[in-house]
Amino acid sequence: MSALPPALPPALPPTAARASRWAPPITLPPEAVIGLLCLYWSLTANRSFLVGARNAMEGASLGLMLVLGLMLALLHFVLVAPLVTRYGGRLVLAVMVLVAAVSSHFVQSVGAVIDPDMLRNVLRTHWTESRELLNLSMLTHVLVQAVPAWWFLSQVRMTPPSGPWWRSPLRRSGTWLLAVLAFLVLLFSVYQPVSSLMRNHKALRYQILPAAPLWSTPRSLFNEAKEARRVREPIGQDAQPGPSWQAQTRPRVLVLVVGETVRSANWGPHTSLDGSARNTAPLTGALPELALLPVVQSCGTHTESSLPCMFAPIGRRDYDEDRIRRQLSLMHVLHQAGVGVRWRDNQSGCQGVCEGLPTEHTSELPLDPALCPKGQCRDEALLHGLAQDLAQAQGTQVWVLHMLGNHGPAYHRRVPPGATPYQPYCAHDDLGRCSRVDIVNAYDNALRHTDALLAQLWQTMKSASNVDTALIFIPDHGESLGERGMYLHGLPYAVAPREQTGVPMLLGLSPGFAQARGWSQDCLRSLPSKTTAPQHDHLFHTVLTLADVRTQLYDPQWDLMRPCQNP
Repeated sequence: MSALPPALPPALPPTAARASRWAPPITLPPEAVIGLLCLYWSLTANRSFLVGARNAMEGASLGLMLVLGLMLALLHFVLVAPLVTRYGGRLVLAVMVLVAAVSSHFVQSVGAVIDPDMLRNVLRTHWTESRELLNLSMLTHVLVQAVPAWWFLSQVRMTPPSGPWWRSPLRRSGTWLLAVLAFLVLLFSVYQPVSSLMRNHKALRYQILPAAPLWSTPRSLFNEAKEARRVREPIGQDAQPGPSWQAQTRPRVLVLVVGETVRSANWGPHTSLDGSARNTAPLTGALPELALLPVVQSCGTHTESSLPCMFAPIGRRDYDEDRIRRQLSLMHVLHQAGVGVRWRDNQSGCQGVCEGLPTEHTSELPLDPALCPKGQCRDEALLHGLAQDLAQAQGTQVWVLHMLGNHGPAYHRRVPPGATPYQPYCAHDDLGRCSRVDIVNAYDNALRHTDALLAQLWQTMKSASNVDTALIFIPDHGESLGERGMYLHGLPYAVAPREQTGVPMLLGLSPGFAQARGWSQDCLRSLPSKTTAPQHDHLFHTVLTLADVRTQLYDPQWDLMRPCQNP
């Protein structure tokens, strides 16, 4: 009797056969998949944090750094594990891989910190500015860091639940608690150096990735939604015209130019990186009517926080962000007193400062297309029709021109072709492709262009024979240009370097304006010497004096014009 052939395995149904063909070849518990990704983030996305921590702890031992790296992995496991469920867990992890890769690009390339204020600033930044940050360097970094993790996720299958319904939740809870316990044990073993590090270097907290975006994004969105629902409280409802309005025979116009990203260290005469003498403000510096306050302390380190603070009655000296954002601004106080106000913007808006008041954006003006390459107008657009507006002015007016200025990283886009006296300069949106010298040259070229525009503006204002004019130029914040490896701006104020908080300021009065107020034409020349430690806080009260508006909000201690009133 012949032997029977061996039995063949039962054939799979067509659908099951196709599914098995595309199934990931590796099967791991979900906790193992999450743990491996967390270790990967510690080694890749958190390089800047680990380097910064080691430098801050003055050459920490290898053992301490290994413990710190393992703590980062455990911290992320504790944060991420509850978000990964049976359905959609792979997608959640893939998105977090992308978040970690994008965030680490900005942290490693420009020293950014991913805190709620920074994310709110990003949310309010105009697309034409944001896209300058999207470059080949960013794409390369994201691909190099994200693709291996995505490939790993595509090759692994998370073990499905088995046994009683309570076994899988119990196992995951137990693993999560073990991770918490392990984190706490490691923390207590190195508590003294780590607690000192986190207390003295708070910016490092927001370079832990992807934990920082996980923490900052909900807070930023919550604050944004809360502000959108908020009805702003009026201030200065007692504002009235001052006594000089009664004797006023000619219109008065104060033009307030809010600069962007202009730091004191590079404005005017200074020494360049190669040791040579350089002057980035030769034109305004040659105008005797304009007084320069070389260093003014800013309210913030980015437009989102600094601009509302500049137009608030208290400002930085008694800083309360919630109070500033829930109240109306200096512009509304002026309007209440009968001053004609107008806001012309060439950036991402007034951040609520001009809410409900006459506003216009340069993109709405009938301009030569050459002024607006790639949809972003250069600051020359702010001067469009200014001579005609001055000729038609009536009463007392305050006009704000909000510049794009030196907004990085594309400093080279802020100037017209050929206006580049400092060579060679960085002609790329990606600063990583340029040397520090070239980056500074591009920045200083943009400063020279701002100087030329301010000089042109002042000449136009002086030429208006039928109107008395005054000018203020004051930037919102400064900029880092490679000091301690940092670029751009936006660090938390408490740890921000002086390059991001020190800005210049110009004040100018036409002879008619000074005469109408009974001031000496020379009084402005003494302002820098008589005014100690000028700040953005001075702006609110100085503008009230220039417009001659009386209100109980006025504080003479913060009025830069006091030397003119009391010589």
